[in-house]
Amino acid sequence: MVKAKKSKTPDAKFPKAITGIAGLDVLTNGGLPKNRPTLIVGNAGCGKTIMAMEFLIRGIELFDEPAVFMAFEEKTDELILNVKSLGFDIRKHRENGKIYLEYVKVNPDERKAGQYDIEGLFVRLGLAIDKVKAKRVVLDSLDTLFNGFDPAILRVEFKRLLTWLKDKNVTAIITGESGSEFYTRNGIEEYVADCVMVLDNRVINQVTTRRLRIVKYRGSIHGNNEYPFLIDEKGITVLPVISEGLSQKSSSDRISCGVESLDEMLDGKGYFVGSSVLVSGTAGTGKTSVAAAFAESVCNNKQRCLFCAFEEAPNQVIRNMKSIGLHLNSRVKSGQLSFYYARPTLQNLELHFIAIKKIIKEFDPSVVILDPITNLMTEGPNSDVRGMLTRFVDYLKVEQITVLFTAAITVGSIERNPSDEGISSMVDTWMMVQDIEVDGERTRSLCVMKSRGMKHSNQVKRFEISSSGITISKIVDNIDDTKKRKLKEHKNLSTTKA
Repeated sequence: MVKAKKSKTPDAKFPKAITGIAGLDVLTNGGLPKNRPTLIVGNAGCGKTIMAMEFLIRGIELFDEPAVFMAFEEKTDELILNVKSLGFDIRKHRENGKIYLEYVKVNPDERKAGQYDIEGLFVRLGLAIDKVKAKRVVLDSLDTLFNGFDPAILRVEFKRLLTWLKDKNVTAIITGESGSEFYTRNGIEEYVADCVMVLDNRVINQVTTRRLRIVKYRGSIHGNNEYPFLIDEKGITVLPVISEGLSQKSSSDRISCGVESLDEMLDGKGYFVGSSVLVSGTAGTGKTSVAAAFAESVCNNKQRCLFCAFEEAPNQVIRNMKSIGLHLNSRVKSGQLSFYYARPTLQNLELHFIAIKKIIKEFDPSVVILDPITNLMTEGPNSDVRGMLTRFVDYLKVEQITVLFTAAITVGSIERNPSDEGISSMVDTWMMVQDIEVDGERTRSLCVMKSRGMKHSNQVKRFEISSSGITISKIVDNIDDTKKRKLKEHKNLSTTKA
């Protein structure tokens, strides 16, 4: 059994129940309030029941804490089937006596006749807690349980329920539907609960994003912003919008660019390990080729590389790079290279980074390539993209992972759109590839715009891509060679005519 790591900075003398949900324990500074109830509210489809169930399952699997899930809307068989797609084997835990599921049908006729009494709930819930010696409890959902109550009575009864749960020394989650004017339908429960989280499921530009916000948390510091979260086949992952820059490490080790002549332009050694690199230029200048050469070099050194493609499918990248002598397919088969491929419009920008972070944790690469990041800019204002990229780069630097971006950014585009400069200013090394005309021919060039912490070339050099790979050389030498070749051809032609 894998034990979850405790929060590094838990609140002093404030007991927390670690949720085990990726990212949520960071936002809550260690977990939900232990032996206290937490209210989770939200609109339809935002993930309230899934989050509550994962809280119980992680408690069982990570901390051996038995649980009770009391549902007022879904029957137990339906609940088991619904969460099975997330990999939660409730039947196994149920058979082992680690979780007790119960469906309570609330009869509206009893309410009308004045026969409904919350004491009956206390009896049933108490028996369930005692049966499995539960440490965690979920009541799903509040609105079904208290529907039709007079507001004055509701406040008293809800407070009585919270007090009863505290006396039972269980960490509880109560779910509820969000209201139009208040966080809850009645606008009462959020004032009584110690901890309140609001989940939201919104659509922007035809893309759906789930977000979480901690409205209140008595006795504890917590994240105050809205945070995107993802529900996939492995559960919930929350992306904390928190910069990790203060805990970054700075390495003096170097890693080869994959092109010897390019290494020479960077003090003869290549990039710093854990640094961020930007290769920018217009379409067709060879940005992806530079990135692929770097990936090939990483794999040659028996390290792992994650290639995130936002423009071309992986098989297309592999085919195209084969034409310049880079055989990425064998690297994929060996397990040293892995691709993440998704159209930027498939989901929100934050969710792309959540998915990539999950792959990073599983694949453990030493290098990550994002090709190109300008495709991501269509998903929101450039300021939002820069903010997300900055936090993502901070995360990679903390993990000592070298990251290389490609982008359609040039000096001209920066003049037209000053926000592009924010992308180039945040990286450690910036190289620009572009088209120039030499002796009436279209020629690629490369220059190092900046490279923090190292000596680097200030020359604009010829950048050639052929079947044997990438070569970089002086433009002047090539011009002289071209002139000599043409002069020799002219002399040979004159001799032949004579």
